[in-house]
Amino acid sequence: MIMKSAKQQVQKNKILLLFIGFIALGVTTKAQYNPNSEFGVIGGVSYYLGDLNTQHFSQNSAFAGLVYRKNIDRRFAYKTNLLYLNLKADDEQNPTDTIASDRGLHFKSVVYELSGQVEFNFLPYETGNSLYPWTPYVYAGLSMFYFNPKAESENGEWLELQPLGTEGQGTTLFPSREKYALTQFAAAMGGGFKIAINKGVNIILEYGIRKTFTDYLDDVSTTYPGGGLVDMTSASEEMSDPNILDPNKENHIIGDQRGNPDKKDWYGFAGLTLSFKLSNKTKGCNY
Repeated sequence: MIMKSAKQQVQKNKILLLFIGFIALGVTTKAQYNPNSEFGVIGGVSYYLGDLNTQHFSQNSAFAGLVYRKNIDRRFAYKTNLLYLNLKADDEQNPTDTIASDRGLHFKSVVYELSGQVEFNFLPYETGNSLYPWTPYVYAGLSMFYFNPKAESENGEWLELQPLGTEGQGTTLFPSREKYALTQFAAAMGGGFKIAINKGVNIILEYGIRKTFTDYLDDVSTTYPGGGLVDMTSASEEMSDPNILDPNKENHIIGDQRGNPDKKDWYGFAGLTLSFKLSNKTKGCNY
């Protein structure tokens, strides 16, 4: 009976020591990591997905931006992006789509984005630590962006589409159609691969995608307003339906489908970031 009690006590002591060891290991690991910050530049290609383009990376353009990252520990980081993107699409680039060829629309737009994200590293990662030199990662967050779609008129002038009300916005015939806001929000998500090349420099491959809450990145969403409206200018009619300029094509009448309002637009990008670890002053001991 005494021997059995002694063995139980030894087992309890082992469990207690193991538990204390895990706590000590966690404290030591935290003490060994100093939160730090990075500042970097990113560049690559950007593209849009919507009524005028349905393929990833099709009709892409260059983009660039600035990145600030706050590394909380080896797993989590906060990141802020300031991006300058170019989006474009042309129905003529999709000759197999009969709707696109009949519609004949195109657009381009600069996008300015400010976003905040939380990153998660699948592996422990720390710049300058040879034990944790690389990791794949994912992120999610929220972005605020400004866009302004334009299209080229017959005389070669690029016109801003939102003020024209190409789907009847602002006309007496469509009082419920309001002009869309040029500043919008989007859900930001993506991921990539981080590599620390020395004690202060990271190279990061990143893919990002933005789910917007607007269907007007391309100025295309619902139905044609039809031609001849009293409160639509000739520029509005041309940008709404280019068929009016082609005698070999039929003009679209009121109610003809111009876009799909049930699907919101997206934009995405793939790029390379070069980031530099900032000098961070820490208090206390650095074990």
